[in-house]
Amino acid sequence: MANDRSPVEVWHDPIVAEVRQAREALFAEANYDIHEFCRRLSVRQAGSGHSLVKRGSTPVEDSFGEAVQPSSGAKAG
Repeated sequence: MANDRSPVEVWHDPIVAEVRQAREALFAEANYDIHEFCRRLSVRQAGSGHSLVKRGSTPVEDSFGEAVQPSSGAKAG
């Protein structure tokens, strides 16, 4: 049986493309080193003059409705 479907056209979002291009440029400046990339972003963020928002220690509920704190490195869901 032959596939009579026409090819699917990929949607291009110019905003997403611009963000990806900016990320690529910043990553290239850091020589593709993820640690250097993150360090540079932290320095840039701290020097931006904007107030930084940090996630608080809001308790997360488990499946029984009990409050639990995620361990370090774990993502709250």
